[in-house]
Amino acid sequence: MATKKSTYSEPLMIGNQAVLPGQRCVVEIPVAPTYTQDELSISVQVIRGKKPGPTLFVCAALHGDEINGIEIIRRVVKQIDVARLSGTLLAIPIVNVYGMITHSRYLPDGRDLNRSFPGSAGGSLSARVADTFMREIVSLCSHGIDLHTGGRHRSNFPQIRAELEDPVIAGMTEAFGAPIIIDSKVRDGSLRACATEIGVPVILYESCEALRFDEVYIRAGEKGVFNVMRHLGMLRARKTKSASKAPIISRSTQWMRAPGSGVHRVLVSLGAMVDKGQLLGVIADPLGEDEVPVESPCTGIVIGRSNLPLVYEGDALFHIARTQDDTPFEVGEYHEALLPSDYKPDQDDPSSAPIAI
Repeated sequence: MATKKSTYSEPLMIGNQAVLPGQRCVVEIPVAPTYTQDELSISVQVIRGKKPGPTLFVCAALHGDEINGIEIIRRVVKQIDVARLSGTLLAIPIVNVYGMITHSRYLPDGRDLNRSFPGSAGGSLSARVADTFMREIVSLCSHGIDLHTGGRHRSNFPQIRAELEDPVIAGMTEAFGAPIIIDSKVRDGSLRACATEIGVPVILYESCEALRFDEVYIRAGEKGVFNVMRHLGMLRARKTKSASKAPIISRSTQWMRAPGSGVHRVLVSLGAMVDKGQLLGVIADPLGEDEVPVESPCTGIVIGRSNLPLVYEGDALFHIARTQDDTPFEVGEYHEALLPSDYKPDQDDPSSAPIAI
């Protein structure tokens, strides 16, 4: 599945459609129809700059209920000007169209698409979708960004997951500008693992909760995508770079599970720096007579949290990224309760104040 060598002036063939430099179009890549024979396809917006450069894919909704990335991609493609773009952007807002339709993480065969790569043309439905995505998208690209969120009733603090041993991936990760980086090994069957195997470095952005939009985290993702494009030379670098704090790098993470069943009261926010043994929450019976403390198993930063107050013993409540030193961490602009000062609900489109590219 090696990328075909060609000169940039030649048309890019995707989904049996030829796209020339300076063109942008939406290409529909067919996947299996529904059992009622409704046709389905993966929509790809192809934007080819007039000048040569990398070919970057940005995808979202690999899990059908992880929709925050869909809005990130919508805002990114809205601002791209082919005259100012070097190289090619392949934007895929919805990979798992089946799950998206049903608000489900999985495909109709019950499988996780992000454990089905590289797939096969004659396998299960998930394997066929994975195979199509690898052949039609990933094999054409030089780099990739995969956008994800937490699961249902779980929120993730903005973070990049990547293998930092790879210098290309490390450079993309640093450029993205997320406040936390998880040095994470690839998982078998994941898009990130299989893309890396064929020489396409991919970073993964996590933020927000399934079936939810979060304006702060959307803007962080939008900004991050443009930062990576500048880093790759696809967009002109800014003349003056704004000072930014170095991200916290974590080499391992740990989930804190509920020590009992009951009603959970959360006492810390996403992005909070916590010490080992610090009180994170309290689980009580409905009458509040018996309470069980939820204490942090390690020192680190809260990068994930359950939002469902009703818990059973053993439920995953807090995801802690272990920190290597005593470097202080401030949530700052990524605080979950903050919105940009220029955002006015029900009056302005949140994307009306675009990221400067």
